[in-house]
Amino acid sequence: MSEVRGHATSAGIGLGSAIAVAVSWSLHKSLLWAVVHGLLGWIYVIYYALTRPGGIGG
Repeated sequence: MSEVRGHATSAGIGLGSAIAVAVSWSLHKSLLWAVVHGLLGWIYVIYYALTRPGGIGG
């Protein structure tokens, strides 16, 4: 299992990036925005959760 984790980490794939890309794609349907938000990773995920109705921020 740690070998798989090492390969994913070395490839630059993180959970925050994957969630950010999925959320961005479902919201915008734009590859450019999905890439930008994927680079931001957890920053975009937290921003999305704080600014959406029913999210963390209300």
